[in-house]
Amino acid sequence: MNNRIIMTFLALAVFAVGLSGCSKPEPVERNATQFDLILTDDANQDIATYVLPQDTAILEEPNADQIFYGKRLLNETKRLLPDHVGAAMNCNSCHIAQGKIPLGDPYINSFTTYPRVMPRSNTLVDLEGRINGCFQRSMNGKPLDRESAEMAAMIAYMKWLSQKTPANSKVNISNAGKVDTSLIPDSIRGQVIYHAQCATCHGDNGEGIKDSRGDIVFPPLWGDESFNIGAGMARTYKAAAFVKYNMPMGIQTQGLWGHGNVLSDQDAVDVSEYFTHMPRPDFPAIVNDWPKGNMPKDAR
Repeated sequence: MNNRIIMTFLALAVFAVGLSGCSKPEPVERNATQFDLILTDDANQDIATYVLPQDTAILEEPNADQIFYGKRLLNETKRLLPDHVGAAMNCNSCHIAQGKIPLGDPYINSFTTYPRVMPRSNTLVDLEGRINGCFQRSMNGKPLDRESAEMAAMIAYMKWLSQKTPANSKVNISNAGKVDTSLIPDSIRGQVIYHAQCATCHGDNGEGIKDSRGDIVFPPLWGDESFNIGAGMARTYKAAAFVKYNMPMGIQTQGLWGHGNVLSDQDAVDVSEYFTHMPRPDFPAIVNDWPKGNMPKDAR
């Protein structure tokens, strides 16, 4: 029986998640300083706790240098891997707070989720392949050597973030929120919302913001330096789910990011329809997507 992992975030906020549909057992006394992860074979029990690790804990790992390098690569992808990133994007432009928070495309389950069959390609994809897919689509760039030190470092960071979650198990955390996909997008209204809510960070013309050294502060949402049409973020409803729960920044007073829950579903769909359909790089290999059909209605 696969174990399910229940997470508790002990950073700036605590998210306690119970097992749905199961009666709550009597609390078990545990030595929190001794155990980071507690498991049992009985899925009907309170089987485990995931503790979001502090980055300083990386120092305790035997491959600390490799994990720190992976962390840097995910934060500074464009600067450190310019030959592989065509867009003005970093991996963590979309994986919020270094891939650590719910609904912000976290990396927490990445190491244990792959390999798996991806509907878009209808093929079995391992974690190296998934990362390279992002380099080619979201980064509008070139894949890494699967055996490279850079690939190994990024995977080492994701493995560390999984905190020894057993194979075929997952931390109970959602990668993305949901929006009403029956809503009809209105790009004209979306343009108004963009300039009211998004342009401060992403620019009046979607160009993003760079610092004085030319490093990315906020990524471009369209144009030659943005993600290409093969990226998931180029799809209206997929982008809307990200926007609704993660943008605009700095609005809330709780959580790691201060993110999301400002726009309604309709707002998010409208603004996403606007910026996703602005000019951006092509991705010729998109013709091979969804070979078995079942193409989402917002697929480019």
